[in-house]
Amino acid sequence: MPITKSSIPPKKTMLPPGVYTPVISLYKPSKTQEIDLEAMYTHCQYLVKSGQHGLVYQGTNGEAILLSRSEKSSILQTARRAVTDLGVPDYPIVAGISGQSTNESIELANDAYQAGASFALLLPPSFWPKAVTEEVLVGFYTDVADASPLPIVVYNFPGVTAGVDLNSDDLATLAAHPNIVAVKLTCGNVGKAVRLTSRFSPEQFSVYGGSSDFLFPTLEAGGVGCVTGMGNVFPKATAKVYDLWVEGKKEEARALQEVVANAEWACKKSLALTKFAAGHFLGEKLGVRPEAFWPRRPYLPPAEKQREWTVGVMGVLEEEENAIAEKSLK
Repeated sequence: MPITKSSIPPKKTMLPPGVYTPVISLYKPSKTQEIDLEAMYTHCQYLVKSGQHGLVYQGTNGEAILLSRSEKSSILQTARRAVTDLGVPDYPIVAGISGQSTNESIELANDAYQAGASFALLLPPSFWPKAVTEEVLVGFYTDVADASPLPIVVYNFPGVTAGVDLNSDDLATLAAHPNIVAVKLTCGNVGKAVRLTSRFSPEQFSVYGGSSDFLFPTLEAGGVGCVTGMGNVFPKATAKVYDLWVEGKKEEARALQEVVANAEWACKKSLALTKFAAGHFLGEKLGVRPEAFWPRRPYLPPAEKQREWTVGVMGVLEEEENAIAEKSLK
């Protein structure tokens, strides 16, 4: 029996398909670790020239919970200036607007819009997880989407929301909202992705994987891309998996996916390892000192043994990454 397709109209503005980097925050080597906007400008431009299809700021990898409201706006303004200076002023920039209250999330959405973001990424509330019923979830996203000047991408990541996990029925309900355009499934549930893509076209509600280690399966299942911390380290190779798949070169895409998946294992362990790897593999190339890639206190950089392990695991992708040319932006 065929699955009944949704009859909701296409959304007015959709998040463009592809691979997005949830950009890390870079800090000055001071006791208070002020945001290093110059370094973030340079990193932003490098990611764009490396073929990333869009960038996400103030997500989990961006340490959003550790940033002030004014810092978040400054980072977004810097990113928009960086892409404009590259000659791509309409490049998609997604801003995390996750707050524990509806009011806070709406405030962050308005801040992000004023700072130049083009889409908003929103986690569910989780301060009192036992009180987060389906009614609360649907009400929260509906209220924020009603008020947000930016289209909303639902961010489902139970690992950072005390286990709060939107199921496919919840997401199907939210998909009907005219200002909710996509979901990022960092839950890693490909079955959930299939259930959603079987009912909604990408023009109605787009499905993105939450990491690059299952990008190929996500695309095969009808998804349109992923948001991956790996992009901070190897942006060219992660984008190329998608590009090869779109070009119909599926065997090449699958082969590269295997290497990417093995390299991403280090990113799964901790954000500190992702940031260290970005500093190790990209820091010198960007002219950014290693301390800029340390987590913000109270969190600490990884110990030497963890660093050595990370270089060994992620190094399998270094040769492939260095062989890929930068993208022409013309």
